[in-house]
Amino acid sequence: MSMPALFKGRLSIPVIGAPLFIISVPDLVIAQCKAGVVGSFPALNARPPELLDEWLGRIKEELAAYDRAHPERPSAPFAVNQIVHKSNNRLDHDLALCEKHKVPMIISSLGAREELNQAVHNWGGIVFHDVINQKFAHKAIEKGADGLILVAAGAGGHAGTLSPFPFVTETRQWFDGPIALSGAMGNGKAIRAARVLGADFAYIGSAFIATKEANAVEGYKNMITGSAAEDIIYSNLFTGVHGNYLKPSIVAAGMDPDNLPTSDPSKMSFGTDASGERAKPKAWKEIWGSGQGVGSVEKIVPAAELIARFNKEYEEAVDPAL
Repeated sequence: MSMPALFKGRLSIPVIGAPLFIISVPDLVIAQCKAGVVGSFPALNARPPELLDEWLGRIKEELAAYDRAHPERPSAPFAVNQIVHKSNNRLDHDLALCEKHKVPMIISSLGAREELNQAVHNWGGIVFHDVINQKFAHKAIEKGADGLILVAAGAGGHAGTLSPFPFVTETRQWFDGPIALSGAMGNGKAIRAARVLGADFAYIGSAFIATKEANAVEGYKNMITGSAAEDIIYSNLFTGVHGNYLKPSIVAAGMDPDNLPTSDPSKMSFGTDASGERAKPKAWKEIWGSGQGVGSVEKIVPAAELIARFNKEYEEAVDPAL
């Protein structure tokens, strides 16, 4: 397994906090990094686009101040998620700001792009690309990504269908670089299991929704704490890409979660249709994403407290037969 130099001596536990649309904001990222896990956020969360400059400046300043006060345990690095899909008309603007602030890590999604990877390398950063199968994994590395995020079955938001067992095993047969594993992880035992499988990091998102610092409404946070794996629905209706969502939020939107139609990605529409009637509820704002690991999340706590629990469970995770 491979641990890039960027992370050495700066992690309390091998975890990357996944970038959560709308939810991941500087308060959460800073709390994650101070507690020793990689904090990240989607660049698109900063709206208007000019706000991204302010966010990056604040994150850097607060983490630098923390590091000066705690030289014995410096903060973990932070990352910015860039959507590479052609629909993202902010990519060049946002990437230029990441270059200005020398963001240490970029997480790229929905398309691997060689020129993006080269740009990040030019300012000294690294790139992890998220993938749902071996085809996309090979393409990402061929185009210059430094690491892979394997989005396995059960992950929150846009997720794949592969079990983490063969996904990690088959990737390790040809790739010896850093791997983060995503999919239904909500406790320290799962983090330990990811390492045993051969991943370098656990990639965790849903558990951080139910934290004090997360930019989620209380109803969403409470739904996370009250749900279990059976409450997760896999559908492509809401964005055109298959993802995992909380069943109670679908019910609350007046839809039958057990009889959702299949979406045609080429005919996606939000808000109202041509007749002026509501087309479909909006993903993330009304239909809430979550992974299958939410059964381990029982209460809303500060991010540092959640990470402390992860650390304790991780250290205690041993084979009971030994």
